[in-house]
Amino acid sequence: MTTIAVSEAAESKALHGFWTRSRKTGLTLAVLGLVVVLVGLFGISSTDSIHLSFNVTLEATLPAINARLIIVLLGVIGLAAGVVLVQSRVARFGVYTGTGVGALALGALFMATAPTGAVMPLESMLSGSMFLALPLIFGSLSGVLCERSGIINVGIEGQFLAGAFSGALVATMTGNLWIGVLSACIAGALVTYILAALAIKYRVDQVVLGVILNLLVAGLTGYLYDTLMAPDQSAYNNPGKAPTWNIPLLGDIPLIGPVLFRQNIFTYLALALVAGIYVMLFHSRWGLRTRAVGEHPAAADTVGIKVNALRMQNVLIAGLVSGLGGAFFTIGTGLDFSKDMTAGKGFIALAVLIVGRWSPLGAFFGALLFGFADRTQTFLAAVGSPVPTQLLSMLPYLVTIVAVAGLIGRVRAPAADGKPYIKE
Repeated sequence: MTTIAVSEAAESKALHGFWTRSRKTGLTLAVLGLVVVLVGLFGISSTDSIHLSFNVTLEATLPAINARLIIVLLGVIGLAAGVVLVQSRVARFGVYTGTGVGALALGALFMATAPTGAVMPLESMLSGSMFLALPLIFGSLSGVLCERSGIINVGIEGQFLAGAFSGALVATMTGNLWIGVLSACIAGALVTYILAALAIKYRVDQVVLGVILNLLVAGLTGYLYDTLMAPDQSAYNNPGKAPTWNIPLLGDIPLIGPVLFRQNIFTYLALALVAGIYVMLFHSRWGLRTRAVGEHPAAADTVGIKVNALRMQNVLIAGLVSGLGGAFFTIGTGLDFSKDMTAGKGFIALAVLIVGRWSPLGAFFGALLFGFADRTQTFLAAVGSPVPTQLLSMLPYLVTIVAVAGLIGRVRAPAADGKPYIKE
């Protein structure tokens, strides 16, 4: 791994000259770290404190921490990580970058929280982050399955909408949440079937096709909502909410318990899918073949792999996963369906996919990053942070843009991603 990282650093230096990605990222972290240190020293009162609690009832509030001290310390960590990266011969780019970004993010959070004197409930912050990350986990996993197979899936937003609409409609009409979830999966698969058929058989441009499918599903669900659901919400748009399952003993573990073992079925399904897809993708014959058709389909064909058939199969599986993510918006949250309720989360899932380097585990942690940013802006707005609410609402998207723009190291999509395969 060290040899590969060093070779990547050398390649980056050859391509970009002195200002390699490592040096650019390091300089950015160093400057931001210095800013955090200066704000901590001169912008935070020596009497301000950071108050942390295990839970929302504040029954286990931890001892107060001096705000100036902890903010300066976090700034120094970010500054140090940046200085190391500026050397441009770093073997563990991701480790130093992650450490620096994490320290600076916490420093910024504490700077916004300290003046308010509010108590930060750790369990609520973490469990809320996990909850908000769920649709992104499903969407990015769908993208992993497609793009590892060589098909670009820009239509995740449409698959989300189809799943959300179908889940709400069928769950309401049948009175059964689980049938609604199943119908949401099928709806997502139907959308991806159109994507696969046109992309594989007719070789339509996959990016344009994904955008058109998003518009098609948005228009169709909007029309059906106005003509069917809106006139009689109780009969067609009252799906109910998936129950919370508290796993005995595990759910009582501090911090970890409420985050992982005191959630609804969508959390457990997301964790199972992350683990299952990772194992299957990198430790099974199916995974080897999938990666082969995504990297070099002609070579895969020569050893007897049916490239287009496998691509079709994987895209349909991906549709089931993204349809499940759509069901989260209605059945998972207990909300009625509304037009465009996914609010661009399908496109954010594509960004999460890139942040996660087309890996199930990477996508999972990328989704958590966005979920934490989303939960943080909600918390800061609730406690009356001096930071403008407009800026806070931008926070999750700013975090995602910064991550995709360059703080994730060298990334490369599967070589055959988006390229139709024509058997010679």
